[in-house]
Amino acid sequence: MTKIFNDPSDFAEEALAGFCDIHSDLVRQVPGGAVRRHRPAQPKVAVLAGGGSGHYPAFAGLIGQGFADGAVVGNIFTSPSAQQAYAVAKAAESGAGVVFTYGNYAGDVMNFGMASERLAAEGIAVENVLVTDDIASAPPSEAEKRRGIAGDFTVFKIMGAAAENGADLTEVVRLGRKANGLTRTIGSAFAGCTFPGAGSPLFSLPHGQMGLGLGIHGEPGLYDTTLPSAKELGQELVTRLLAEAPEGAGMRAAVILNGLGSTKHEELFVLWGTVAPLLRAAGYTLVMPEVGELVTSLDMAGVSLTMTWLDEELEPLWTAPAETPAYRRGNAPREAGALHVDETSDGGADLVAFVATPASRDFAGACVAALEAARSWIHDAEEQLGRMDAIAGDGDHGRGMVRGIDAAAAAASLTLGQGAGAGDLLAAAGDAWADKAGGTSGVLWGAGLRAFGKSVGNSAAPDALELASAVTAFADRIVQLGKAETGDKTMVDALLPFVETFSRLVGEGQPASKAWEEAALHATEAAAVTADLLPLKGRARPLAEKSLGTPDPGATSLAMVFTVMGPHFTAAPGSAQAVPGRDQAIPGREPAGAQA
Repeated sequence: MTKIFNDPSDFAEEALAGFCDIHSDLVRQVPGGAVRRHRPAQPKVAVLAGGGSGHYPAFAGLIGQGFADGAVVGNIFTSPSAQQAYAVAKAAESGAGVVFTYGNYAGDVMNFGMASERLAAEGIAVENVLVTDDIASAPPSEAEKRRGIAGDFTVFKIMGAAAENGADLTEVVRLGRKANGLTRTIGSAFAGCTFPGAGSPLFSLPHGQMGLGLGIHGEPGLYDTTLPSAKELGQELVTRLLAEAPEGAGMRAAVILNGLGSTKHEELFVLWGTVAPLLRAAGYTLVMPEVGELVTSLDMAGVSLTMTWLDEELEPLWTAPAETPAYRRGNAPREAGALHVDETSDGGADLVAFVATPASRDFAGACVAALEAARSWIHDAEEQLGRMDAIAGDGDHGRGMVRGIDAAAAAASLTLGQGAGAGDLLAAAGDAWADKAGGTSGVLWGAGLRAFGKSVGNSAAPDALELASAVTAFADRIVQLGKAETGDKTMVDALLPFVETFSRLVGEGQPASKAWEEAALHATEAAAVTADLLPLKGRARPLAEKSLGTPDPGATSLAMVFTVMGPHFTAAPGSAQAVPGRDQAIPGREPAGAQA
């Protein structure tokens, strides 16, 4: 259990600040993460690793000569926001382009993709290399759907060495994708990890059991089995990896036996005593193997075994020198003569002179009230949403929603005080939500609120039909980004029934307040029905069977938010804006006095 923390919501930021202080000779903190202390004397490709916190030394611990140029750092087990990725890229870019490299998770793909679009629009060459090494998360026929786990380390190392040697962006990307295609990982868990401030682990295993096929974020294994001996475990891991040897691959391999957080080195050494002889007996030459904690999951007890099949092109890059805060190989030269940067500016935004009509500013006040109502309910439901998400995911949905709604409500209040109309206020709230929450739900809620605000505009308070157009724009943007459909067990399963019902009823002449109330009930019912669905999108997909019987947390939280926002969005101008009473049914919320 993570025992040293102040406010749990600040844990990731405080950990990053402490890391950058102790390693200030090698790294410097920038908005969104960290970059090398010294800029290159000549333009070079900036290799930027990224993902959520909780995996140290991945990702910030790998910044340095021969490895990464920077790391984009999200909250615990949560993808960084697009703004964070953009800010780190701007700080690290030196004229030869940037490449984002990260594990294949929906939130990372969305956020790094959006940052890449923004960088490209500014004329900066940018590429993305996804790591898909986890053989337990999808069959070989769907290898592109696999998630990235400890294979991140090998792929990042090879890309970093190539960039250090002066390879151009196209070549660095080619080598990174080649390394990924030749990398396989299988993992196992013995006990779950615990978030700072949480009272229990994300998942637990019966005594004497092991979960095979865990993910980097502490997702439980694909199936549980009796805890084997070290010899039996080593045989299981090696057999599964060799069964997936890439076609035509050679007999030289980089091998990593990785601890997930609380598995001791001595235990890993015992396991290596089985793994290494088995690989050598199969004819493999082990090239500079690594045993230790390289890609962790907070305090999880578990191990993973990674193999990267090497050739004459990849092997020199794997064995090349590197010096980072958490990893050193050979004698990497210090960056003598390079520009030393003491501080950076986030290019703080200029104050905006908002233009809006009084009617729109009045509706903006209703939007602030709606966000504050949602904020109150989301805080109350944080633990419940986390429990739901931990069934087949990483348990961070409640924490992510809290971070998102807090940031959105604060941004809305600030822009209201600056005279913003409803459109600008909702856009600012959406941007803040996406930036602070990160992850898949963060980017979707952020983009959805921005689309809602663009539809509402700053010239008037929306009537019922215009409000229907706004919620439709919200839904369209989320579907466009997330690519989810009804039945995929996502937030879309509650969102689309809400939009359909609300639009139909106001089209029939129903008052907005009545239509919204009925639409929210339909969304709540639809969210509950997701308990009977198998997830087809997101982190829960590889563990689909485990989620049966539990409603989707994203659908539940969306129905919850829309329910409590309705009275504020639909109140007639100048009328009292009723707030749901504590006895009003809220989707997914346990009644007062009910036991968990």
